[in-house]
Amino acid sequence: MKLNCEVEVVSRHLPALGLRNRGKGVRAVVSLCQQRPQASGDPDSLHPACLFVSTMKDKHGTRYKQLKENIEQFFTKFVDEGKATVRLKEPPVDICLSKANASNLKDFLSAMRLAYRGCCINTQLSTPTPVKTSEFEKFKTKMLITTKKDYPVTKSFPHFLEHLQTSYCGLLRVDMRMLCLKNLRKLDLSHNHIKKLPATIGDLIHLQELNLSDNHLESFSVALCQCTLQKSLRSLDLSKNKIKALPIQFCQLQELTDLKLDDNQLIRFPFKIGQLTNLHFLSAARNKLPFLPSEFKMLSLEYLDLFGNTFEPPEALPTIKLQAPLTLLELSARTVLNNRIPYGPHIIPFHLCQDLDTAKTCVCGRFCLNSFIQGTTAMNLHSIAHTVVLVDNMGGTEAPIISYFCSLACYVNSSDMLK
Repeated sequence: MKLNCEVEVVSRHLPALGLRNRGKGVRAVVSLCQQRPQASGDPDSLHPACLFVSTMKDKHGTRYKQLKENIEQFFTKFVDEGKATVRLKEPPVDICLSKANASNLKDFLSAMRLAYRGCCINTQLSTPTPVKTSEFEKFKTKMLITTKKDYPVTKSFPHFLEHLQTSYCGLLRVDMRMLCLKNLRKLDLSHNHIKKLPATIGDLIHLQELNLSDNHLESFSVALCQCTLQKSLRSLDLSKNKIKALPIQFCQLQELTDLKLDDNQLIRFPFKIGQLTNLHFLSAARNKLPFLPSEFKMLSLEYLDLFGNTFEPPEALPTIKLQAPLTLLELSARTVLNNRIPYGPHIIPFHLCQDLDTAKTCVCGRFCLNSFIQGTTAMNLHSIAHTVVLVDNMGGTEAPIISYFCSLACYVNSSDMLK
């Protein structure tokens, strides 16, 4: 019986000697073995089970004596994450297992418990022979595929992959086998023909970098904005697709630091883009943006590229949509938003949640729904970014930005902005 995982063997004598362990495991094959006795006796009798830990540097493995009554404790709090520790009495070591398949790990630990009790183990145990190099292929953490002929059609992806690139493979959709790679941190599907992303891509709970450039995507779904990517995704490349707009919920991906949207058909940014407080790199060159949303000025970027967009000159006169008196809907919406009262479809009707989600932010910081004054002004992009790529071939670094005013008083007090 074998388990593919990472192993660190920690001596419990180390703290007494003033030493510390490395805190990092190595790729290994852990085998639960039984040996036939070499001395004369019943040929059908077997020695008690023992443990072998084999690595690439030591394929013959390190043998830990019989497990019967030699296990002091099992630590299995994180077994569902593929982690566990087995504490031996002799030698006094902790065998720390990690990055294992959770199901396989549970089976392996169950067999070890039986071995500890001296019970019969139904599972066929391994023989203590050197591990072949091919067994360590399962431990590959990086796989780069850049041609269609190299794509594994009948062969599965290594379970421990952390970085997978499949470019120029002619993929029409995301291979569902990729979504079983729970350790995946970087996924590169660039230069394919993918038109739609599955919502289950959120099953990749550790995914930090996602490259989807040069595909046929027309949208980025709301489901992808509300899955586990909210907590993990740092870098997203959607350049060279056919995306016209991103949903409001896109701004819930608040861990994003790098966002590439070049060469799409964007006609607007999500108006709550200011919520992406960790964003440092933003590139959206060669799109069809006529203006920037008001919350764009809340960003604090290291790099910004908006070259080649169809920015419109600021309008001379504002658009006035003030209501007098304010409707009950407007008053209620402002009260909920200004006082940060929690809301959701389980509390109020779904269409009201949508109204609140699309509320405008006044320059004074308060909110407005349908009663406002809308004005456009030119903003120097250096005010929000350290490095700015020129907006046009004329050397400009200004772009039109929409501003909202919840009342006539706010508009008058801020009238200098629109001059």
